[in-house]
Amino acid sequence: MTHPEHAVRLYEPEALDDPAAFLEKLRGEHGPVVPVLLDGDLPAWIVLGYRELHYVASQPRLFGRDPRRWNQADQVPPDWPARPHVTFLPSVVFTEGEERSRRAGAIGDALDEVDRVELAQLCEKVADSAIDLFSGGGEADLISQYAQLMPSQVIARLFGLPEPDVTTLLHAIFRAMTDPPNRAQAEHEIAEMMGGLVAGKRARPGRDLASHLVTHDAGLDDPEVIYDMLSLLVASQDNCAGWIGNTLRLMLIDDHFQMDLQGGRTSVTEALNHVLWKDPPTQNLPSRFATQDCELGGHRIRKGDLIIISLIAANADPQVRQGVSVANRAHLAFGHGEYGCPFPAPELAEIITKTAVEVLLDRLPDVHLTVPPEELRWRRNIWNRMLEALPVAFTPAMSR
Repeated sequence: MTHPEHAVRLYEPEALDDPAAFLEKLRGEHGPVVPVLLDGDLPAWIVLGYRELHYVASQPRLFGRDPRRWNQADQVPPDWPARPHVTFLPSVVFTEGEERSRRAGAIGDALDEVDRVELAQLCEKVADSAIDLFSGGGEADLISQYAQLMPSQVIARLFGLPEPDVTTLLHAIFRAMTDPPNRAQAEHEIAEMMGGLVAGKRARPGRDLASHLVTHDAGLDDPEVIYDMLSLLVASQDNCAGWIGNTLRLMLIDDHFQMDLQGGRTSVTEALNHVLWKDPPTQNLPSRFATQDCELGGHRIRKGDLIIISLIAANADPQVRQGVSVANRAHLAFGHGEYGCPFPAPELAEIITKTAVEVLLDRLPDVHLTVPPEELRWRRNIWNRMLEALPVAFTPAMSR
């Protein structure tokens, strides 16, 4: 795969500093589909248009999910920044066709068994415990001490993992993702813990997610259950943590939203939806691969080409955003089509995120930033929209 001379590098400082503005500039200069170069000048296409992205997401036979199709796979260095997105694993994330339907169907059915009231109560318990750890000090970083703690702890408990093992599992996953020299040992610990959990649920099923998966009519084997649960854990962690953090940031820097939320004139749900339009935690995904030669946005796409879907650019497409209220839920933050988040994952993610925001508001009603808004820093990458930190202060409170 080669690109014309006007292919745009997505790793330039301008793209990393303000991805949304950079992609909007690309739209104006090149249209809804743009030839780009990733780190190491690996060629790809990025889809910026809402209609074009909708088309790609609706055509799984033309744009598949299995990264083994990529015609540049043998050029990817070991330390390539986006390598996790293009490295095949036997999880539901990379399945296609009937296998995708079987695995995603089991996950959707298992998630639908989650009692929404019980989930909200669990979220409140986890949120209160996290706030208890810092509420007496009068200051905190709401990213590392709150937003990043909530989702994975909730999901791990939904799996039916014994509470003493939750922290151990989360620490092992963190080491596997951030500590290359000790990755093999961390992955071994994860496999042992998850394998033990699955074996226990096969022997004595309960009402938890792991039990629903191992007993599902899809007949998932142990490795499938383990990989799919880990995929759920990682996806919920990244997206819910970013959603919580980005919503809290909006409330703390935007007087209108802060006033409306605390005054009850705008619901937390509307604020969360506003964030999914403007600052979704997942901005872009290098996640589709052309299964055959085809045309997209006036460009000739070759079999095996990598397609990046830009959720943030599609949301901002002026052809669909004109006159659309942020209360509208037609955003693409959860993806679309066969490879979108399986029902009812978006609903459960909203319960987790909404509860986290509401509990914090209730516990720390005078919370405020300790730095000017312009000093808040986003992580410098094209893929995710997450803050590095959200430092705040508040009136110290007694733990509950």
